[in-house]
Amino acid sequence: MTTSEDQAPEMTQESIEKIKENMEKVEKLSKRLVEIMATKKSHTPALDGPNQELFAKAATAYWAEAWQNPAKLLEQQIEYWGKSVLNFAEAQKALTKSEVEDEPSRPVDRRFSNPLWENNPYFRLVRQQYQTNAEAIAQAVASVEDLDQKDKQRLRYFSQQIIDMMAPTNFLATNPDALEKAVETEGQSLIQGLENLVSDLEANDGELVVKLADDKAFDVGGNIATSPGDVVYRNRMMEIIQYKAATETVYETPIVLFPPWINKFYILDLKAQNSLIKWVTEQGYTLFVISWVNPDETYADVSMDDYIQEGFLTAVEEVKKICKVKQVNAVGYCIAGTTLGLTLALLKQRGDKSIKSATFFTTLTDFAEQGEFTPFLQNDFIDGIEEEVTKEGLLRSWIISRTMSFLRSRDLIYGPAVRSYMMGETPPAFDLLYWNGDGTNLPGKMSIQYLRGLCQRNEFATDGYEILGRTLKIEDVDVPLMAITCETDHIAAWKDCYRGVQKMGSRSKTFVVSESGHIAGIINPPSKKKYGHYTNPDLKGDADTWLKDADFHEGSWWPLWDAWLKKRSGKQVPARDVGDSDHPSLAPAPGTYVIARPNG
Repeated sequence: MTTSEDQAPEMTQESIEKIKENMEKVEKLSKRLVEIMATKKSHTPALDGPNQELFAKAATAYWAEAWQNPAKLLEQQIEYWGKSVLNFAEAQKALTKSEVEDEPSRPVDRRFSNPLWENNPYFRLVRQQYQTNAEAIAQAVASVEDLDQKDKQRLRYFSQQIIDMMAPTNFLATNPDALEKAVETEGQSLIQGLENLVSDLEANDGELVVKLADDKAFDVGGNIATSPGDVVYRNRMMEIIQYKAATETVYETPIVLFPPWINKFYILDLKAQNSLIKWVTEQGYTLFVISWVNPDETYADVSMDDYIQEGFLTAVEEVKKICKVKQVNAVGYCIAGTTLGLTLALLKQRGDKSIKSATFFTTLTDFAEQGEFTPFLQNDFIDGIEEEVTKEGLLRSWIISRTMSFLRSRDLIYGPAVRSYMMGETPPAFDLLYWNGDGTNLPGKMSIQYLRGLCQRNEFATDGYEILGRTLKIEDVDVPLMAITCETDHIAAWKDCYRGVQKMGSRSKTFVVSESGHIAGIINPPSKKKYGHYTNPDLKGDADTWLKDADFHEGSWWPLWDAWLKKRSGKQVPARDVGDSDHPSLAPAPGTYVIARPNG
């Protein structure tokens, strides 16, 4: 029953009693929550935030500036006070007159899309004061001058994390969407939200990792990762999957594709419409894809040397045997691209020409600039990771997932948490987000070698990186190569990828910048006609010059890559059967390693 169309429904006694009943369920769920947290597995505290030295240095620099230039500090404070008083005065006026005046337009912020943020004096005041506080913090951070560039970048990042964490949308009492739904559902949304929270905590041994997708909606090998093929080789590091030919003849030189071992390979085969694996076989190539093991504690001493020897080198040799060829074309994605670069340098020093050409997907080989990962690649965090892997034997998948998510915390942490825990919504059935949450552990030794030697000390692009008794340098990479990078990639920034390619010794280099980011820029089928790409054969100038002079092409880069590969793939031969007598089928694709769930 309503008194008018503009008023909210009246709360009946029956509805109030139902809400009370549901609130009692909340209390029971809260007890379950406490029990889960009581058994939570501990981890190194240094992984949860920067050490206090950063904030101490920032505070010292800020107050030193204030002493030297007190007028600047007073100006900032007076501006903050003025805005705060104005926010309160506007709220008081709206309460008195029962109306809210229009305010100057601001950039669109999806968190505040509910009309109550604009029309209700209480919520409007909460929003305005939050935005005023956020601006004041950002202004204070920007005014700190006596810090080096990395510390300033870290201070800016972590202060923004505090701003995002304290958004009023993250708290029930100041989230009108959550409050409206709680009343509308008589508290049932809060019950379901707590159920979701408890479920997420139970799934991660008490660690809060927000589930981004409905995991019941997907079955690896059932409705995703369905391209036909077989595992034809397996060792402790990997399974080699050979995919069935889709054409009557194929190019003589096969492709060996190395995905990153931080995530599962099936990002390349989510569904038929956007499967790179399916598309490659349809172009007439024999395709082998590596599915990496998901390590447990027994892999603590596995190193980058082991990934190269038992992964890359072994895969190349086994594929050569199966296809009875002397060379393969290799592809490396992200960290596997970095490791492919190391492998190529090693083969060069050994005089081994087994790899005919190399394709790099979003690959960093020169880590002089650390981009958005700068906050997490300084000694306080890496020391914390080293302490963690020394204790646990591995870098657990939730730590990696959480770090990646914090680079896009609004979209990958706070937004999903509000929808799941306060609104009681089931996560969406979205295959990409499902894959994103299906991470893997990393061996302890390999993690530290990668973080210290490559990311921090940038040894491959400078003095040399030690692998299997050799000192490898980036200029040793001399095979024909194509590098695919992505314009808005926040993990492997294209300009940093460009700098690495420039330093490689290859005489034949093709560099491409695809529109979009780390995943969408790569998984960009021609049929979608969605993202275009840039090309420029002149790699002598800096990255900005390269892009300024580049040609833009509509649509996917996949056909460009196909044309490039064809020239390096030999003659046509009858389509190959999967495996051979020495490489029988061990399991149908997508194999067994991809679905393994070790502890961590």
